[in-house]
Amino acid sequence: MNSNDQRTVVLASGNAGKLRELARILSPLGVTLRSQQEYRVPDVAETGLSFVENAIIKARAACEHSGLPAIADDSGLEVDHLSGAPGIHSARYSGQGDAANNLKLLAALEGVPEDQRGARFQCVLVYMRHALDPTPLVCQASWEGRILLQPSGDNGFGYDPLFYVPDKGCSSAELDPVLKNRVSHRARASALLLEAMRQH
Repeated sequence: MNSNDQRTVVLASGNAGKLRELARILSPLGVTLRSQQEYRVPDVAETGLSFVENAIIKARAACEHSGLPAIADDSGLEVDHLSGAPGIHSARYSGQGDAANNLKLLAALEGVPEDQRGARFQCVLVYMRHALDPTPLVCQASWEGRILLQPSGDNGFGYDPLFYVPDKGCSSAELDPVLKNRVSHRARASALLLEAMRQH
């Protein structure tokens, strides 16, 4: 690794929004965060049984293909009434995208009263120094809420229109995006990662 690469970290994602958000959060460390697409890192099968396992799988693949440290995240929605589903399968719950995922979730909760619709978003962020790193940094955070009876709001993506945030009195999709990026599960996990990397 040459000196120019020492503060370069690969994000194991092609998501431009994620890249911008994490790059801003990690900027105090002097880290240059680059998309895995720049290093032609292929998408890998997420065969883990937990958010932690899947994040490690993605981070390891990015390290292997780039020869650089990598950060990966895995996140999703856990619904209490559904024993934690859709969980690690959140993005592909219906197999047909966000709108179909939301419809499937509403159907699964049909008739379930509001006080039994507790849910949380989970985010796990993993930092690996190299592909064989025996002690990756693992940071996890959650965001508590409940599932609405119908979608509300146009901001955000995924399950945001169905996720009610009690202390804000609205759905995640009704929050100002700047506020959401301060209070969400990913924002909280990112803050923990920043602190862990500072100490590292």
